[in-house]
Amino acid sequence: MKHRYKLFGAALILLVLSAGTGVWLFGANVLRRLAPGGELARGIDLAGDYLVAHCGDDGRFEYRVNLDARFDPKPQYNIVRHAGAVYALATDYQRRPSPDRREAMLRSAGFLRREAVAPVPGREGLMAVWSRPKIECTGEPIEARLGGAGLGLVALLSVEAVAPGTTPSEELQALGQFILFMQEPNGGFFAAYDPSRGGRCEPNASLYYPGEAALGLLMLHEVDPRPEWLDAAARAMGYLARLREGQTRVEPDHWALLATARLLDHYDEMAQPPVSRETILAHARQICRSILAEKAAFPADDPAHGCFTDDTRTCPTATRVEGLAAALGFLPAEDKPLRAEIGQATRDAARFLLRAQSREGRCAGGLPQMLRPLPPTHPRYRPGVHPSATEVRIDYVQHTLCAWIACEALGLLDAGDR
Repeated sequence: MKHRYKLFGAALILLVLSAGTGVWLFGANVLRRLAPGGELARGIDLAGDYLVAHCGDDGRFEYRVNLDARFDPKPQYNIVRHAGAVYALATDYQRRPSPDRREAMLRSAGFLRREAVAPVPGREGLMAVWSRPKIECTGEPIEARLGGAGLGLVALLSVEAVAPGTTPSEELQALGQFILFMQEPNGGFFAAYDPSRGGRCEPNASLYYPGEAALGLLMLHEVDPRPEWLDAAARAMGYLARLREGQTRVEPDHWALLATARLLDHYDEMAQPPVSRETILAHARQICRSILAEKAAFPADDPAHGCFTDDTRTCPTATRVEGLAAALGFLPAEDKPLRAEIGQATRDAARFLLRAQSREGRCAGGLPQMLRPLPPTHPRYRPGVHPSATEVRIDYVQHTLCAWIACEALGLLDAGDR
């Protein structure tokens, strides 16, 4: 499907906010208004530049950076979020190919394969994405999370789409086989494989991993069209639909919405679908309506206007935009009122993220955890300075980058849309 790329201009004000014991600087270190025109494209480019600049020679990302120079983040890593950043780099490279993006993409994919993708002991033909203590800087035992295999496939297949031959097909298939091994008869999954706990554990423990696993399997099906990949993904979505049926509020599962978009593209390839098309669509509508119903309400003149959470966090807003944008690609015409509400909320959220993005210095292109610190009236306020609010983490950038690229592809923000 060919998408039209449109740009929009926005008056972007970067904030200087005082809180507690010091001054919080977000974005540039001055209060300024950017000239209108191309701000979405500029935001995307800067976010991609951030991931490139913070990808080391060995392919490992600088996991956390702080806008406030007073704070030096302690060593930490998360291989599942690393996989998400690889996926974002590949998505960005497809949009705007450049040597530096390609090199960072390949380095980071190489790190993922070298340091995390490995066989499952005693299980022939299975490979998993392992969370290793030496990489994640923890004392926890080694384990393989279902989400790691799902996003590992998403990442490596995204790279494969623009750099064929990067990952052997046998390795991709072995990751897919691990996901099938982790799936239960009801379509749900064990969340983890932990050798110290006897293997598969935490049955049906994660409500987000099934969407990630389904998306990985569907992308694998597109390059290796075996019916078992498609069937397992459909059963996963059927499991989530049954689990959430009748609930007014459900998890803001953007991975499920992304998987739904691909599943519907291949739905007619199944001779005996394990879940009906209408059930899949009803589940997607349920997620979208729940996201919209829980959206925070900031005044139109508040820089936080458009944020989905009342604490001005960026990452939850970005993930919701990813999911809602995906839903706009498959919700039918009869859902016009819902589509209109999604479109407006997504546009407002994209603008909020642009206001939150750092534009200068070492963190240019990064997204802090929050637009601003919590006010004393907020129920979760704690006195003092909280360094995590000004922290930029790779997943904050990754999700925002993917969200903006989706908005640009759908033409949700136009040059004249201020």
